[in-house]
Amino acid sequence: MKNEFVLAFNEVLEEKQLPKEIILEALEAAMVSAYRRAVNASNAQHVEAKIDLDTGEVVIYAEKEIVDVVQDERTEVSLEEAIKVDKEASIGGIVIVESTPKNFGRVAAQTARQVIQQRIREAERDAQLEHYSKQVGEIVSGVVQAINSQAVTLGLDMKAEGVMPRNHQIPNEKYRVHERIRALLYEVKPTSRGPQIVLSRAHRNFLRRLLENEVPEIYHGLVEIRSIAREPGQRSKVAVSALQTGVDPVGACVGLRGVRIQAIVKELNDEKIDVIEWNPDPMVFIAKSLSPARVTGVYLNENAKGAKTATVVVPEDQLSLAIGRDGQNARLAARLTSWKIDIKSLPEAVADSIYKLQNDPDYALFAEIEKETIPQVEHIMAKKTEGRPITPEEYQVLSQFVDRIERGIIQQLEKDSRAEEERRRIAEAEIPKAAYEMLIEDIGIPLRYSTILNGAGIITAGDLMLQLKLDPNVILGLSGIGAKAFQIIEESIANISFPEEEEKEETTLQAPVEEESIEALAPSEIPEIIETEEIAAEAVSPASEVEYAEVEIESAPLETKIVEQEEVTEPEEPVLVAEEEIPIEEVPILESEAETEQPVSIEDIFKWRPEEIEIIKTIDSDEEDEDQEDKKKKKKKKKYVEYEFDPDKEVSLYKKKRKRGGGEWEDEWHF
Repeated sequence: MKNEFVLAFNEVLEEKQLPKEIILEALEAAMVSAYRRAVNASNAQHVEAKIDLDTGEVVIYAEKEIVDVVQDERTEVSLEEAIKVDKEASIGGIVIVESTPKNFGRVAAQTARQVIQQRIREAERDAQLEHYSKQVGEIVSGVVQAINSQAVTLGLDMKAEGVMPRNHQIPNEKYRVHERIRALLYEVKPTSRGPQIVLSRAHRNFLRRLLENEVPEIYHGLVEIRSIAREPGQRSKVAVSALQTGVDPVGACVGLRGVRIQAIVKELNDEKIDVIEWNPDPMVFIAKSLSPARVTGVYLNENAKGAKTATVVVPEDQLSLAIGRDGQNARLAARLTSWKIDIKSLPEAVADSIYKLQNDPDYALFAEIEKETIPQVEHIMAKKTEGRPITPEEYQVLSQFVDRIERGIIQQLEKDSRAEEERRRIAEAEIPKAAYEMLIEDIGIPLRYSTILNGAGIITAGDLMLQLKLDPNVILGLSGIGAKAFQIIEESIANISFPEEEEKEETTLQAPVEEESIEALAPSEIPEIIETEEIAAEAVSPASEVEYAEVEIESAPLETKIVEQEEVTEPEEPVLVAEEEIPIEEVPILESEAETEQPVSIEDIFKWRPEEIEIIKTIDSDEEDEDQEDKKKKKKKKKYVEYEFDPDKEVSLYKKKRKRGGGEWEDEWHF
């Protein structure tokens, strides 16, 4: 026969619905606490409690020091007692020995009751939190325990309580105490008093879970719920699509004679549910979402400011049905499709189109195209105003007129959007990349103006330059930015210099003509000096092989490029260039192995005109002190190269000026 301890232990397990290990751990902790309180033991002393579940006997083990003479039995033990536990025990060591006080069971029952209850409550809360945290988003069943103006309290499994606030209740739904209802487990919050479980019957996911429970095709993945729009207690719209061919998604949700959907309607307090087949085409989907209304045309405008807008045209007798009571049908359709829906009747759409064609300059092109149709449309609208009957053919004319205008406007907006994107792309290409790495605070703009610009999303100098290129009025329209502030901003932008631009300007300057480039190289490696705009005429000496230099002339800073030379084996006559062209002159340089240049015949020299003379200069800008001349020896020698025209002899002179070791310039003239 089991003793009272085992019976009580099993009763606690059944009542608290907790694991056996958690209850046992709580009891052992309570026994340790009771021992410390009974013998006044220190919290630093290690104490363990062991409970025999078969007999209910409690044994306490405490850590004690081994001594010769025991003075404090709470913390000391003799060597003889210690050897019984550990044969290798010695004086000064530590050993864990049994220290159960006499009549400890009765004392523990009185002192440990509160600790046991507290530990069990904590274990219950932890178990509830872990259990219900895994069920968030699922349907749970509970019994109504209390009702007040703020919330309804439901009793759940594991002795837990759930709260359904007012905004999560279905409007006009009545609850009774001890009534069992189902709700969505919306949220679980851990608190000091246990988990706070929030339930909901008004959330759209509650309808989703009900559909999954009632429709096997949804549960097994044959039908998918695309979106849900719901106004609790009044109306809901559900968009479904089939994931397997041959399955009717709407029929599967409705069921035979509506048996499936009626069960859900009853659970939701007679809430109306529209099941709509989802379509990848937004026009078709929007038209279906406005059911039960019949739609004439849907016109999408994705380039509208703000949310993407859909203009829906319906027959006049379908307008109130499409809008619904207090706009409910249109509002649910907008939520279901994620489009802003503008519903118009056909006469209203025709009147708006005619007004825009006659008054809006943006519609001038369409007014010209529809100039022959407008009188006919106005005649039909006059009949409508007078109350005369309109034939179906005339209604067809109105529908086609509105369709052409709306589609034309949408195409025009798309074209303007593409043009704006292209304009933005071109403007971004003109802005250096370094500008997007520079904050506007670093370009000299006062702090009060930079703060306003940052508030408008303009963070870097690149953003500011781009906005100035696209539309400066946006900057002027900011609160706190006037004409004076705008002028300061423009001046700050104009004074910016970027590293890439500086390097580009340096590369456009003429590179110095180096002595080695003409003389130190082998004759076959002498480069040609050319400019990048015009093609030069050739002047060749009678020698069988000569290397020549081409010189391009332009008003801008000269840019030099090194190109491969060409060997000319046949002499050619000098070529004169027309005055409107800028020629590139060529001056022959004879081969020389001993670095001495032999004069060339005057007849073989190309005759330059005075207006075509250009002096190519290279100046060594870095003149240092004489104590740094040794470091300069490793650098290449610089020189001047000049071309001058002698009007008496009508020849061009090729002069080189060198800076010798003595620091003076020497002239060398060559014909």
